[in-house]
Amino acid sequence: MSSLREAIAAYAPGQRQAARVGLGERSYEIHIGVGLLDRLGEEAKGLFTSAAPAAVITNEPLAPTLGRRARAGIEAAGVEAHLFAVPDGESAKSMATVSAVLDFLVERRLPRQSVLFAVGGGVVGDLAGFAAAIYLRGVAYVQVPTTLLAMADSSVGGKTAVNHPKGKNLIGAFHQPSLVAADLGTLATLPPRHYRAGLAEIIKHGVIRDAELFAVLEQNIGALAAREARLLGPVVQRNCQIKAAVVEADERETGLRAILNFGHTLGHAIESLAGPSGMLHGEAVSIGMVGAARIAVRMGLWAEDEAQRLRALLEAAGLPTRMPRLAAEAVLERMFHDKKIVGRTLRFVLPEAIGRVVVRDDVPGSLLGATIEELQS
Repeated sequence: MSSLREAIAAYAPGQRQAARVGLGERSYEIHIGVGLLDRLGEEAKGLFTSAAPAAVITNEPLAPTLGRRARAGIEAAGVEAHLFAVPDGESAKSMATVSAVLDFLVERRLPRQSVLFAVGGGVVGDLAGFAAAIYLRGVAYVQVPTTLLAMADSSVGGKTAVNHPKGKNLIGAFHQPSLVAADLGTLATLPPRHYRAGLAEIIKHGVIRDAELFAVLEQNIGALAAREARLLGPVVQRNCQIKAAVVEADERETGLRAILNFGHTLGHAIESLAGPSGMLHGEAVSIGMVGAARIAVRMGLWAEDEAQRLRALLEAAGLPTRMPRLAAEAVLERMFHDKKIVGRTLRFVLPEAIGRVVVRDDVPGSLLGATIEELQS
């Protein structure tokens, strides 16, 4: 990867960025730019192999705006497109919603040659991708992320899932998209809180894999939080490159890919217990990263001043660094329902330096409990 600072310095208004996930016959391109939604059919033209119609899966708030624009962009390429909206929010990530999507596809008799377009944030991408994985034993789909979190993280990598009452993302499949088309223009209407939540995953990538990215964020977090175009394109591209490199090395999370879960073991538990109205995914991951940083410092893996750099950057991004009041026992119990545990052993991704982490399964229970209490103080 070339220098991020050089990419930012060379950025010109309207410039497009690209990345690629190299997985042999499952490889795909990532297109990043402004206006991609309105020419979605042109962006995906190589995927339409017959006269089969397409389907646009989005959520109810986006259906009248971005959903219709996406459908029009597909139909401009001469492909019929059906639009289906699921409920908004994390609660939509359920088997019941997937069943509704499948009913829609079956009722319209979409054949195996059809392409599904997931237009929305991580929730839409996850459940539409899962529906694509199981409909007719697998159909092609395109990720069209409209949130910063989805653009920088969840739209890339082929993880698709819905939630179970006992935990997040417990039901799912690996099913790579055929294309990711990230229209940066859609971020203009994203509520500030949801935009800030996406910054958490960007910061995460800096900690686990890219010291330069972390330093650039420290220097420019105010401008990035203000959605400055000169930063958005290059930063989203760098995050996609980081995610792509990890996925290429470990597509099904048997080793290296586990590092992408930095902040998620504790974060998922907080998110589940707080509920969607109380905590967004990125906000919970922010707190989870602070917790993992505290554990790493206490275990002698990471320097205190480095942990403080992380906390300071998260706070400068407008993200929470303290937990809501939750019973420590409930948090621990929810963590043991996490899909990342091995047997009854919790695995934590812990920093050793900015840009380098390690996966550990030997965090003492007493230290974990003390960290939860500390995060609430």
